[in-house]
Amino acid sequence: MYKGQSGMWSWLLHRVTGLAVLLFLLVHIVDIGLLSFGPDVYNEGIALFSTGIVRVISLGLIASVLYHAFNGVRIMLIDFWPRGARYQGIMFAVVMIITILCFLPMAYFVVAPIFQPGTSAVALPM
Repeated sequence: MYKGQSGMWSWLLHRVTGLAVLLFLLVHIVDIGLLSFGPDVYNEGIALFSTGIVRVISLGLIASVLYHAFNGVRIMLIDFWPRGARYQGIMFAVVMIITILCFLPMAYFVVAPIFQPGTSAVALPM
C-alpha cells in the first residue's frame, strides 16, 4: 500500500525496533539471573558489557528505544488527531530528527570509554 513511502519505513522500523527492545529485555533477564549464581559469575557477566563490541551493540539498543518511543507518540497522534494522517510524513521526519538529536549525546557517553584506558564495568563487591 505504501510502496516505499515514509509510512512503510515507519511501520517496518517500528516492528524491528520493538523486536530489538524485546531481545534486550531477554538479555537483561538472563543478566539479572546471573545473581543467583553468586557475585563472581555476575561480575564476569557484567564485565562483558564493558567490552567494545557490546558497547556498539548498545548503541543499536539506544537508537531502537528512542525511535520506538518517539514513533509510538507519532502513531498515537495519527490515531487520535483528526488531521494526523495528513501530516504523517512530516511527523515521520520529525521523529527521525528527534531520534538522531537525542541519540548523539548518548552515543558519545557509551562509546567514549572504549577510547579511555583504565575504565571498567561496575562490579558487585565480593
